[in-house]
Amino acid sequence: MTGGVVSSLGKGIISASLACLLKARGFRVTIQKFDPYINIDPGTLNPYEHGECYVTDDGHEADLDLGHYERFTNVRTSRANNVTTGRIYQSVIDKERRGDYLGKTVQIIPHVTDEIKRNVKLLGKTGEYDYIITEIGGTVGDIESLPYLESVRQLRWELGDNSLCIHLTYVPFLKAAKELKTKPTQHSVKQLQEVGIQPDILVLRTEKDIPVAMRRKIAQFCNVAPDAVIQSIDCASIYEVPMRMHDQHLDEIVLRKTGVGVQGEPDMHLWQHFLDKMHAATEEVNIGLVGKYVELQDAYKSISEALFHAATYNDRRLNLKYIHSEKLNPANVDEQLAGMDGIIIAPGFGQRGIEGKFVALKWCREHDVPTFGICLGMQCMVIEYARDVLGLPEANSTEMNTTTPDNVIDLMEEQKSISNMGGTMRLGAYDCHLVPGSTAAKAYGTDHVKERHRHRFEFNNDYRQRFEEAGMRCVGENPATHLVEVVELPDKRWFVGTQYHPEYSSTVLNPHPLFLDFMRAAVAYHEEKNIEKFAEK
Repeated sequence: MTGGVVSSLGKGIISASLACLLKARGFRVTIQKFDPYINIDPGTLNPYEHGECYVTDDGHEADLDLGHYERFTNVRTSRANNVTTGRIYQSVIDKERRGDYLGKTVQIIPHVTDEIKRNVKLLGKTGEYDYIITEIGGTVGDIESLPYLESVRQLRWELGDNSLCIHLTYVPFLKAAKELKTKPTQHSVKQLQEVGIQPDILVLRTEKDIPVAMRRKIAQFCNVAPDAVIQSIDCASIYEVPMRMHDQHLDEIVLRKTGVGVQGEPDMHLWQHFLDKMHAATEEVNIGLVGKYVELQDAYKSISEALFHAATYNDRRLNLKYIHSEKLNPANVDEQLAGMDGIIIAPGFGQRGIEGKFVALKWCREHDVPTFGICLGMQCMVIEYARDVLGLPEANSTEMNTTTPDNVIDLMEEQKSISNMGGTMRLGAYDCHLVPGSTAAKAYGTDHVKERHRHRFEFNNDYRQRFEEAGMRCVGENPATHLVEVVELPDKRWFVGTQYHPEYSSTVLNPHPLFLDFMRAAVAYHEEKNIEKFAEK
């Protein structure tokens, strides 16, 4: 899967939609993303640069598209599903240092391209999949993408009919001329052909319906079969895209072009059930997300999608309000949060915006609003409670204040000797034991779960008894290390904090149980407020 004209057209969504359809036909499918930046992974990238950093079960910090892959396919990804140029070069240089190249001059071709091809084919060698969809990041014409495109060219010859190229491009609508323009697509395909790649299928991203005659024109100029030119028109929800792609037979075209017979229809009845609930929902549920990256909503992509899944299965339309924690203070908190049915205290790193999260948590606790703290959000719950209830006004995390007298959140012991920041946090899935009968255990329907982490700091167990005696229960812990993973206030409607990131595990067909339970509490609170208003009238 390659892209042209501009970035952010939705290669990840098209890839995930195709995987969804092939999986619904009974094929074993996975998706991998190759990113052309030199960072080893996105773990050290600022959210303003990259959006959310997604974490896989095996502890790899990955591109946010892997979240879409998992949400659309229910297939867990791993380190092998996301490769950057940085990892490619690191591997090549390591081989050169070991003498694997026998003294030869190491070059882009063949050494870097061979390493790219090796990684492309890596998942195929496991024998676990029938189809592997490889998304090449960036756009055709980018200098940094050229080694990947050369690798694709070589692979097309090596794999023959066992491979095909889908090219996603853009057909803009010029308002002044009131016309759709095909030249950007023609130039994009020409650039792809210049590096030796002929696309088999074109997917045209567009805001307006592209007439059949125009699609035929594009097919003719781009050497693509007319029935293999597909439009991807704007949809109200990304979850409608698989059905729109199937309407235009994308999955059938892929099967035919790879020599596989087309039989019957994909089993999309559960997916359609989700869409039916999404379209039928009319009443809103109002959720506030308090964080410092609210102007860049991709930073919280998995959270917003997990909330959307939960709202849909609770027969509600999600009205998600992003609230900038840096601008939140005691003077405006009532105005900002009063209309919310539930509040998410977002994860993150660093001091900026932290005091606004404390203000929000105090307001939520005192007004008994359903509240969900994730990672740093959970740590903020602990700090705010220590300050206001335990009577420790200087309580803090040593991330924010290394000299705090009450380090209720402290650096994990194994993190204290680490100097390299990349890929060294507590990453990946870890076991968690839940106290039977707790809010979290009842939501999960089990006392033992496994969830993904991404943090360096933890709840300080030296304060655990004081928190428990004051009313904040530590209801989840890692059975091996006894690190506190979940806290809650049982006397509130719903007040739960998780050190881990449950949003990473929520998918369309398997919404996360904690988000479902939080949303049920928010809906119940919404209805309770409506009853009170009605009674007042």
